[in-house]
Amino acid sequence: MSEIRKPVGAGRWLQLAFGVVCMCMIANMQYGWTFFVNPMQERHGWDRAAIQVAFTLFVVTETWLVPIEGWFVDKYGPRIVTLFGGLLCGIAWVMNSYAETLTMLYVAAAIGGTGAGAVYGTCVGNSLKWFPDRRGLAAGITAMGFGAGSALTVVPIQAMIKSQGYEAAFFYFGIGQGVIVMLIALFLRSPAKGQVPDVARVSQSRRDFKPGEMVRTPIFWVMYAMFVM
Repeated sequence: MSEIRKPVGAGRWLQLAFGVVCMCMIANMQYGWTFFVNPMQERHGWDRAAIQVAFTLFVVTETWLVPIEGWFVDKYGPRIVTLFGGLLCGIAWVMNSYAETLTMLYVAAAIGGTGAGAVYGTCVGNSLKWFPDRRGLAAGITAMGFGAGSALTVVPIQAMIKSQGYEAAFFYFGIGQGVIVMLIALFLRSPAKGQVPDVARVSQSRRDFKPGEMVRTPIFWVMYAMFVM
């Protein structure tokens, strides 16, 4: 008896859309940060450079932990990792709204970076799994959501900071963004066998490298440095 397969492409555009929305929801955590710096400085009298340490911690945890988060995606699937990431993103901004010390601000930044990295890496990776035949298009559309999210919420965030204070903006946007990501995460899934087009594998090397071997190759560090720059 031949294997019954679902139609190729059924639902994959919806999975792509889910990823785009999740990316929109976490974009403010990076691109919207500058709107909060001056209000925090005026409120607490903190040095601007000290405040920006939080942003550095956010970026470090957002990027450097993605390989570990990717391992969890392979083991537990995109739903669990994105759900956890959305929760961390919400917690981070709620913590920012109550932060009375730089230490608390730094802890929140690390939590938020971990969550944002989990959502970002998972959504991009999942889009590539659903579109092996259009990998560039899928990755581009998903990454576009990261920029679109900040563009759509610049005015609302600035308006809330002006009318209710930066604490309210952190609190309400944090809860809203976190909840939306967590809800969408419930519908994320990796493609089952036969749900995506069969694409011929391009032979790029004589063998596949293991992670430990990969990090010992010069080309890995050249590419890594390019992305860091």
